[in-house]
Amino acid sequence: MPDTPPLHGPAAKSLPVVLASGSRIRGDLLRAAGVAFSVETAPVDEAEIRISMQAEKATAGETAISLGEAKAQRVSRRHPGALVIGCDQMLECNGVWFEKPVDRAHARAHLQALGGRNHQLLSAVVVVRDGQRLWHNLSVATLTMRPLSPDFIEAYLDAAGEPILSSVGAYQLEGLGAHLFTRIEGDYFTILGLPLLPLLDFLRLHGVVPR
Repeated sequence: MPDTPPLHGPAAKSLPVVLASGSRIRGDLLRAAGVAFSVETAPVDEAEIRISMQAEKATAGETAISLGEAKAQRVSRRHPGALVIGCDQMLECNGVWFEKPVDRAHARAHLQALGGRNHQLLSAVVVVRDGQRLWHNLSVATLTMRPLSPDFIEAYLDAAGEPILSSVGAYQLEGLGAHLFTRIEGDYFTILGLPLLPLLDFLRLHGVVPR
């Protein structure tokens, strides 16, 4: 979803890249893809933005894009000329938006609500330079969680531990969370929270990674 024409020539190749996210997984994905970047987290009031977007009858996808852009815009102010990558992920099930669980009880409630149902993960990535949004992408994956017994949920929470609190929906598909599902439709990177392939296309067009 290009918002502005790509940059070309030597100037494009010198553009620094900043990831406006402290997510270890997003950083690992970019690093493994050979992208050189620095990290600076963006202090934004995500809850306030979500409430505002819901009041405006925005979709979960529109909200994910707005959150990603808010993070990128905040960091862009401190990095003139840099391509700043902002990301966000929303989970929607039957019209209800889920957030990262704050504790074990919240994680248990997430799993109880999602068990035996389909839900969507909507992952947005936005690139901002000098306060201008250059590009964005929204990718959607649909996941079917199998019915989960109370005993299984407790055993899963014991085994998965605190790291699941960093995952919307209280699961990490790259680990024990794979045991929760019967069907997945969509891109693996989308599920991890970063639509990597379209982002690499954008970076390639702008000379950041080899064409």
